[in-house]
Amino acid sequence: MATPPSAAPPSSAVQARPQRSVVSRLLARPEIGALAAAIAIFVFFYAVAAPFRSLPAFATVLYASSTIGIVAVGVALLMIGGEFDLSSGVAVTTSALAAAMLTYQLSLNMWVGVLFSLAVALVIGFVNGYLVVRTGIPSFLITLSTFFVLQGVNLGVTKIVTGTVATPNVSDIDGFDSARAVFASDIDLGFITVKITVLWWLLFVAVASWLLLRARAGNWIFAAGGNQASARAVGVPVPKVKIGLFMGVAFLAWFLGMHLLFNFSSVQSGLGVGNEFIYIIAAVVGGALLTGGYGSAVGSALGAFIFGMTTQGIVFAGWDPNWFRTFLGVMLLLAVLVNLYVKNYASRRK
Repeated sequence: MATPPSAAPPSSAVQARPQRSVVSRLLARPEIGALAAAIAIFVFFYAVAAPFRSLPAFATVLYASSTIGIVAVGVALLMIGGEFDLSSGVAVTTSALAAAMLTYQLSLNMWVGVLFSLAVALVIGFVNGYLVVRTGIPSFLITLSTFFVLQGVNLGVTKIVTGTVATPNVSDIDGFDSARAVFASDIDLGFITVKITVLWWLLFVAVASWLLLRARAGNWIFAAGGNQASARAVGVPVPKVKIGLFMGVAFLAWFLGMHLLFNFSSVQSGLGVGNEFIYIIAAVVGGALLTGGYGSAVGSALGAFIFGMTTQGIVFAGWDPNWFRTFLGVMLLLAVLVNLYVKNYASRRK
């Protein structure tokens, strides 16, 4: 005689899956290490540099942070997606040069140059992304090639067109004032006056955070960077995601280029070389892993804020600013080690 199946245990007997502790959930956040570092650095410079304690000094710190953080947001998303862009620094300059020389040489409204340079930037981003996904060549090599191409074009074309290594002053061109209001104006908040780039920076961080945490595309970005083959298997459009991320970096590079143009009225063609490493370091300090699939937009903002505090804090403290590069190297190494340790510790802790 067959034995009847045993009855299912009552629901009260089924043990619930243990929940992770608050500490584990906090440690699992990519930006937690950068937040602790930002607090420590702020307290340090607040204590040792008297000028650092004033509101105008804080506004200067925010401005310096925004000029790094705007592009670092896009670089962080790209790194989460598993790729690098070593051309972002010179792409900033390319955008500014394109807008300035087109409008000056053809006597056009400044906004024509702005839109033209946006198209140029997006094409650069598209080409980078397309070559990466079509050839399979690491993005490090593709964008390094783009870096050299743009660096040469920036210097060569500028000298051919203007006879010098800088663009002419474009402050008298129609549309300059309205464009400056969008990209480089000062905003009085009542208790402090900041550059408009600070507000744009915060907006870009908010949009990128929403994209990563609330939109389907955010899941695609994490999946493409975490395991590209598995992402393809479950239907993630990996090529479109990666091309879109490269174009996102190009867009933010264009935006910063417009700020530089309308803030200074002229642009040096050699500007921006080396800044691509600062954007990457800001993203890594903010919690992004070099292996992809992990990071946050808020973390990139904290990384940029750390660099903004350091560059200005060294000046306010009266120290030799040449030590800043040493700080970059130390921070990069420590950030990689701490981020890996925290991530592994959080994954083991229940």
